[in-house]
Amino acid sequence: MKAKLDVKKVKPKNKKQKEKAAKKRKHEDLDASSEDEGIHLKETRTSDEPVPKKTKWVNKQRVLVLCARGINHRDRHLMKDLKTLMPHHRSEPKMERWKTLSVVNEMCEMKHCNKVVLFEGRRKRDLYMWLANAGQGPSVKFLIENINTMGEMKLTGNCLRGSRPLLSFDQNFTKHPHLAVIKELLTQTFGVPNHHPKSQPFVDRVVSFTYLDNRIWYRHFQILSEDGGLAEVGPRFVMNPIKIFEGSFTGDPIWENPNYQSPAKHRQLLRKSAKDKYLNKQQQKVDQEVNAPKVTHDFDPHAEVFQGDEQSKAKELLEKEEQREAQEQERQAIEEEHKRMKKKEEMRKLKKMAQAKTKTGKKALTNGKKKAIKAKKAKAKVDEDSE
Repeated sequence: MKAKLDVKKVKPKNKKQKEKAAKKRKHEDLDASSEDEGIHLKETRTSDEPVPKKTKWVNKQRVLVLCARGINHRDRHLMKDLKTLMPHHRSEPKMERWKTLSVVNEMCEMKHCNKVVLFEGRRKRDLYMWLANAGQGPSVKFLIENINTMGEMKLTGNCLRGSRPLLSFDQNFTKHPHLAVIKELLTQTFGVPNHHPKSQPFVDRVVSFTYLDNRIWYRHFQILSEDGGLAEVGPRFVMNPIKIFEGSFTGDPIWENPNYQSPAKHRQLLRKSAKDKYLNKQQQKVDQEVNAPKVTHDFDPHAEVFQGDEQSKAKELLEKEEQREAQEQERQAIEEEHKRMKKKEEMRKLKKMAQAKTKTGKKALTNGKKKAIKAKKAKAKVDEDSE
């Protein structure tokens, strides 16, 4: 008897599967060769010696970019644009709004990040941005205004993705101490580290920060030529600083903006001004009528005496004087009639009052007489009964 052997049938591979396997092998070989290019191994090495590592990438800054729930679609696109411009970022899902901001420090430890960019939304219309040095501090809170994303602008710039930008700051960042702190945070977050694995070894774009009207204006340009030709790429937005805290999302406030006004308060003032618009117009009309001068110009009645014919002017003046005298007499007569009418009305009122008093007196007398007669009759009846 021949022993039965269990032989597994091997299906022949397709051409596609063979091609995929060959590609995988090629990629693995390329990765191994790229990793070993910068490493020079010794001919003899003991087991205790560490493997030499690459020393080019020294500044290992990693930025955690995330948002809280409740932001607008435009704010979300702005966050995506910043992620594309920052190859050294680490992403994180949306954070719940009921969580405290101190949780972000734990997220940074888990992701091995040094800096944080956190976006918060309020009422689906207001956007706040936090910049913080994770763990140690400080942290800055901004109000983001006038947002324009890359998709909205559609400008002609076409810079290289992942290239290192030049950061341009205004002279005002060296004059004020709070702006110096903000400048350091901006350079460490938006500046791409040298020799970063995901960055390109080219410099073809500029990120400018200008301080104007108590706000920081963010602009992104592409370098077209060495002469200084620029083309705006986007995005663009304005950062209104609110507070600077000592720690990372915690601690005492180091600086506070005295000119800051919340957008909800601003909208409330606009509604109030629109509500009182009609009332203000009516009040202005009444004030104008009350304060308007009664006599706008003081004319001299005898200024036109020596113009024209003297006899005709004299006749006109005599006629005007006669008219004035007649008007004054009429006015006096009207006033006297009014006085007489008032006196007559007063006399009538007095007579009515006197007549009313006499009538009440007569009624009282008649009532008293009737009561006296009734009392006499009652006494007479009582005397008769007693007899």
